[in-house]
Amino acid sequence: MSKALALAAEPVWERLKDLVLNGLHSPHSKRAYARALDDFLAWYRREPRPPFGRAAVQGWRAELEQRGLAPATINVRLASIRALAREAAENGLLAPEAAMSAASVHSVRRLGIRAGNWLTREQARALLLAPDSRTLKGKRDRAILGLLVGCGLRRSELSALTLDRFQQREGRWVIPDLEGKGGRLRTVPVPAWVKNWVDEWKAAAGLKEGWLFRPVYKGGRLASGRLAERAVWSVVDQYAAQTGLAKLAPHDLRRTCAKLCRAAGGDLEQIQLLLGHASIETTERYLGTRQNLSQAVNDLMGIGFDN
Repeated sequence: MSKALALAAEPVWERLKDLVLNGLHSPHSKRAYARALDDFLAWYRREPRPPFGRAAVQGWRAELEQRGLAPATINVRLASIRALAREAAENGLLAPEAAMSAASVHSVRRLGIRAGNWLTREQARALLLAPDSRTLKGKRDRAILGLLVGCGLRRSELSALTLDRFQQREGRWVIPDLEGKGGRLRTVPVPAWVKNWVDEWKAAAGLKEGWLFRPVYKGGRLASGRLAERAVWSVVDQYAAQTGLAKLAPHDLRRTCAKLCRAAGGDLEQIQLLLGHASIETTERYLGTRQNLSQAVNDLMGIGFDN
């Protein structure tokens, strides 16, 4: 069996997939890559294909486009194949030239700017006030929404929070050295109102150590394990429906945090640092930045030649 065809063998495949997934930091990325690689292998085995290389990956890209998947989804799946080719070559299971050929297939271009989903200040306030803070679950959910809107946390970051993560730095509460996407570290300032809601939840739940957010069962019984990421999504979905908002995801609250910070005069680079983005371009996409022609920035230069 040639090295190119050996990728279809089950033990080889599982070994390569594990190598790819072990190189990722984010649980979300691991799940996405695992699904993408399994989907690719199912397609690759379905009928005779070219040996693993450029032609095979081009065929896979064409298949994904025919399914009508979004460019961003296709590009994630192509990225998983590039990682697979790299690991195969580095472990002597694929010729280097075949790996380079497979990795040379271009990503799908995204036309225009993703609209995203943001809340206005009034919508954000309505969402934050939706939980019934007289109940234990309501206190927990209010603290969850506060951290998502007020601090721009990802749901994976929020789910992994422990009680000792909040510390005092420069006279204020922060979450220091929070590891985010790509293993990047950042320090997240915590507004006073968010910290108050977190403290009210901790006190009501009698928490002393361990996970900050945990499942709350009927009757107010508290679980010992941490709140799952999918449960964070359910919390957002519940109160979005309760306040009459369109379908809302936790990441939309991260975008809302960025948008409201910018609307309040926040510096673009400071928003980038808050969210932990690798580039300022990513932050700009979160903001949905568009050109303001009625109040153009170059009208405000103050050089002094106005008529």
